[in-house]
Amino acid sequence: MTEKLLLAHTSKRSIFPGEFIYVSVDLALANDITAPIAIKVLKENNIDEVFDPDRVVLVLDHFTPNKDIQSAEQCKFVEAFAKEKRIKHLFSPAGGNMGIEHILLPERGLVLPGQLVIGADSHTCTYGALAAFSTGVGSTDFAYVLAEGKIWLRVPKTIKVIFYGKRKKYVFGKDLILYFISKIGVDGANYMSLEFYDRVSPPLCMEERFTICNMVIECGGKNGLFPYDRITEEFVKFHSRKKYKVYHPDRGAKYEDVIEINVEGISPQVALPSLPSNSVGVDKLEKKIYINQVVIGSCTNGWLYDLKIAAKILVGRRIHPDVRLIVIPATQEIYRQALKEGIIEIFTNAGAIISPPTCGPCLGGHMGILADGERCLATTNRNFVGRMGSTNSEVYLSSPAVAAASAIAGYIISPEEIKK
Repeated sequence: MTEKLLLAHTSKRSIFPGEFIYVSVDLALANDITAPIAIKVLKENNIDEVFDPDRVVLVLDHFTPNKDIQSAEQCKFVEAFAKEKRIKHLFSPAGGNMGIEHILLPERGLVLPGQLVIGADSHTCTYGALAAFSTGVGSTDFAYVLAEGKIWLRVPKTIKVIFYGKRKKYVFGKDLILYFISKIGVDGANYMSLEFYDRVSPPLCMEERFTICNMVIECGGKNGLFPYDRITEEFVKFHSRKKYKVYHPDRGAKYEDVIEINVEGISPQVALPSLPSNSVGVDKLEKKIYINQVVIGSCTNGWLYDLKIAAKILVGRRIHPDVRLIVIPATQEIYRQALKEGIIEIFTNAGAIISPPTCGPCLGGHMGILADGERCLATTNRNFVGRMGSTNSEVYLSSPAVAAASAIAGYIISPEEIKK
């Protein structure tokens, strides 16, 4: 499927894995950390225009709302560039038109099936859930994309991954991808395309598919994607009226490997410090792991769907007095809908702190920095040493369900253990 998508964006008649190709880009994305570097590269090379102001997206989400003078200056710099170049899609706290990029773009219908999306952010691979090719690059590569609307890529080999079987209660897309990464390892899919097939009961919803594709970079993947189906179609129709083209893999397509995973044996997962691959079933923990903070949000699990999962567990309950619970709706629209449906009230009644849309704590930016020796359970995508603050702190990863249950208990626990 990835080869089909890449071929459609070249002038070639055929391509093969390992070949370097020159492809046209449908959408180019950067944020308040990566965009300033790329913009400076353009200025240093006296490049005055971007390839297409309507196909560039700039999202100020990592250190926003501005946490200090430096982050304020970065955002000001990007906003000035966007206005100067008449860039159509600028998302910023200014005017309240804001959100976490990898949830905001699908929500606004900016990414469509069949597109080739390049982003100056490693989790750009999220959009593969929409049957698109999307991957992250560095800021200097992104500067070239801004100028030319094209980029060199090496055609990746493909691993076919089939999830099948009936899943247990409280097992979500986050648990499946954490389990998968634990089996393949952090470099098990280096520069590979992961082509996921959903044969799970109940089927994976779009939000779960976004979560799975979001984290393929954590096992080295170049991109991850789901073939277009009814679930994809319903999501796209709700969010966009634009035309798009669908690409399917050929029957008998050759894969580097085929991995089949029976989800019936998977229980709610937790990734132990300090790699996403250190994932185990929560029911397999040998001792209680006490926590100081829980974060529910991020580009991985900040959808309304995720908030509802957590709220269902927290309703009528209080969080542990030793735990800070930070909830981050990923976009303003998700925030508004959560308010409308009473979800925010459930969180605040439980003792949670509600943050405006931001990447903040995920990368140790703000809104939840950890002190020396503290532990955090988060629905984010990385738990590297020092990722969320002190290098002597610890970050654990889980689904919103495990996160909510653990916020109540004060230690990492399965939702099944919370008494009704």
